[in-house]
Amino acid sequence: MDAQNMEVAALIEKIAGLQAAIAELPSLSPSPEVDRLFTDLVTACVPPSPVDVTKLSPEHQGMREALIRLCSAAEGKLEAHYADLLATFDNPLDHLARFPYYSNYVNLSRLEYELLARHVPGIAPARVAFVGSGPLPFSSFVLAAHHLPDAHFDNYDLCGAANERARKLFGASEDGVGARMKFHTADVADLTQELGAYDVVFLAALVGMAAEEKAKVIAHLGAHMVKGASLVVRSAHGARGFLYPIVDPEDIRRGGFEVLAVHHPEGEVINSVIVARKAVDAQLSGPQNGARGAVPLVSPPCSFSTKMEASALEKSEELATKELAF
Repeated sequence: MDAQNMEVAALIEKIAGLQAAIAELPSLSPSPEVDRLFTDLVTACVPPSPVDVTKLSPEHQGMREALIRLCSAAEGKLEAHYADLLATFDNPLDHLARFPYYSNYVNLSRLEYELLARHVPGIAPARVAFVGSGPLPFSSFVLAAHHLPDAHFDNYDLCGAANERARKLFGASEDGVGARMKFHTADVADLTQELGAYDVVFLAALVGMAAEEKAKVIAHLGAHMVKGASLVVRSAHGARGFLYPIVDPEDIRRGGFEVLAVHHPEGEVINSVIVARKAVDAQLSGPQNGARGAVPLVSPPCSFSTKMEASALEKSEELATKELAF
């Protein structure tokens, strides 16, 4: 076995051990043990790796899919916990940096906006949908507050309790950003005419956790979004595919979209980003000449660097330390 294969085998063994330990936890709610195991998991998965999770053995593929579902459940509990914590403050939006990964959302949302602006020049959406917004819709908030100041955001989530938490924190005000954020409890599969009203749709990483589920969601969006509308899809790359589903750009093409860009960050931003546009000409989507479509553009790093990401993280930690301990 060569060095690269040994590296991949050691990584898979480590992640399988962490998955087994996480699966045995009595609860995925925030606790020192939960935090330790997921910190170890993220630390193992974030560095660049030669692993290709699409080529795992059936056994390891099953382990990966189970792990992604555990990550999804734990992420939901973590966000619910911090949503309840933030709700205890008179001005919750002044304390967002208490959430340990808030700076990651700031950087990811900035990345998505910069890719969107680069590949869809002049875009100024009036209505935006975010599918899979959760109890802490940081992405919608950052986009609305800092990048798309004239857009109205409709946030969709399957969980009514998550929407109630989000509405309490972000949708309570009748002016400013809150006035432009609405929350809806719905399955994206049940949305039809609604999808035709949006200039941009953002698809969260954990909407459709298996490949076939994700492809089905994308095909549904393609069937109902208006021609020329933009789609921003969160994906993963390399070992980060143990944390989040990997989206095949071909599934996006088959869904009726023109893939404009695929970007794999290397810093603290974990999710890859795919920018697509609902095809105006059917020939722009789907495989051409009976083969796979043209390889999508892999974007170079956007204008902000790892140094800027670190600066944002330090700033959020500084803000957090200035607040009262809890």
